[in-house]
Amino acid sequence: MLPLKPTNPRRVFLLGSASMLLAACNSSSQASESKPTKATVKDAAKWQAISEEEWRDRLSPEAYYVLREEGTERPGSSPLNFEKRAGVFVCAGCELPLFESTTKYDSGTGWPSFYDVIPGAVETKVDNKLWIPRTEYHCARCLGHQGHVFNDGPRPTGLRYCNNGVALKFVPAEA
Repeated sequence: MLPLKPTNPRRVFLLGSASMLLAACNSSSQASESKPTKATVKDAAKWQAISEEEWRDRLSPEAYYVLREEGTERPGSSPLNFEKRAGVFVCAGCELPLFESTTKYDSGTGWPSFYDVIPGAVETKVDNKLWIPRTEYHCARCLGHQGHVFNDGPRPTGLRYCNNGVALKFVPAEA
């Protein structure tokens, strides 16, 4: 039996980084650019005219960071990960309905995940912040950043809308 060589931390880092990049490339989104409907963009001009100072007053610092500065919350930090009731997930900025609770599933990522969005509720754009293109999505009404969409979700869409929990509010269905 050969003696084990100590693991080279640099090699581990480089191999781990390469693996993460390959995984991200393989799961890059094939979601089409969505176009909001007239119903979803009702009052959009009003919401989009809100000043950054007003947004800071309306939102918690964490929600402001995600919705207005395109930040990301820590994985596993959202109580919405455990929300199982019937209802609708709405934008925390303007309360536009984004996801039906029936489309939520546990992706194992630590963020609330959905396999479909309410038609016209989000707009998408390409995000190159991690050196690889990803599809980022925003609320169609207030343009608040929600998260990223990937093509590794369950049927029937095959998509995973990976959402920041702080960018959402849950509205339970009336009994």
